[in-house]
Amino acid sequence: MSPTSTTARTDSGFASAFAALCLGAVAMGISPIFVRFASADMAGAPADVGPFASAFWRVSLCLPLLYAWMRIEEKRAPAGTVRVRFSKASIVGGIVFAGDLFFWHLAILKTTVANATFFATMAPLFVVLTVWLVFRQQVARATFMGLALCLLGGAALIGQSMQADPGRIVGDLYGIATAFFFGMYFLAASRARKTAGAARVTFEAGLITSAILLVIAVLFDTRVVPHTAQGIAALLAMSYVSHAGGQGLLAIALGRLPATFSSLVIFLEAIAAALFGWAILGEELTLIQSLGGALILFGIWIARPRADQAPMHSSNGE
Repeated sequence: MSPTSTTARTDSGFASAFAALCLGAVAMGISPIFVRFASADMAGAPADVGPFASAFWRVSLCLPLLYAWMRIEEKRAPAGTVRVRFSKASIVGGIVFAGDLFFWHLAILKTTVANATFFATMAPLFVVLTVWLVFRQQVARATFMGLALCLLGGAALIGQSMQADPGRIVGDLYGIATAFFFGMYFLAASRARKTAGAARVTFEAGLITSAILLVIAVLFDTRVVPHTAQGIAALLAMSYVSHAGGQGLLAIALGRLPATFSSLVIFLEAIAAALFGWAILGEELTLIQSLGGALILFGIWIARPRADQAPMHSSNGE
């Protein structure tokens, strides 16, 4: 194969993986809206399900779809493809994603959509620091620059919500905890993708996450089963759009893009959440917040992998 065709294939692979990552970020960015409709009081009505129950339904309702996707993906894989079932990385991914959703659903109910999403999307900070300080791997200077710009943009994006409001501090702390666990999920899923396809990683991690969250929901929530059409519709939408769509597309991208860069692109989730919060919940969106969104986009562009840096690995028939 000529160098030109190899480069074209690499560029094409990067473009498709990057597109999947962006779409996944948007799909995850709308999840706070679904959580509000499923778990929070709407117009004085009693909450339909508790926050932990909504997290459980988010992951579990789409498991049949993820299983079907996994079977189709593996049937299409080349003969002789090695499949590792429930690798250590997949198991760890399921555990830390349960921690991510545990704190994420609490954060959404205790602070604004923009705040919860910004603090949750600080996950790249934990990803980069873990890769650099714990795994002792080299991190490009452009990645640090992109991370700094994304963090600044995210701070501007939530604007006035950054004021020290005692009523939101607990929710903000939940958001930071979410970021830590989501960052660990990034690293676990990226490792799991080296020995399994995107569908298997998403399904197996989701199965473990569902089991953990079911126990938590039964122990701590008084409302586990939805009883209104609005609650059921919100949970279905959150499961199929934000989890199956968002996490599935993320797993696809993590098989082709570096975890450090992929984590930065998830800052798009903050932009999407702010836009959805403005359009659907009527939350304010100012010029400063718009400039913050532009900074995030610029930071992602700065940190983009170069042709000789993007590891287009895919050993699972994708």
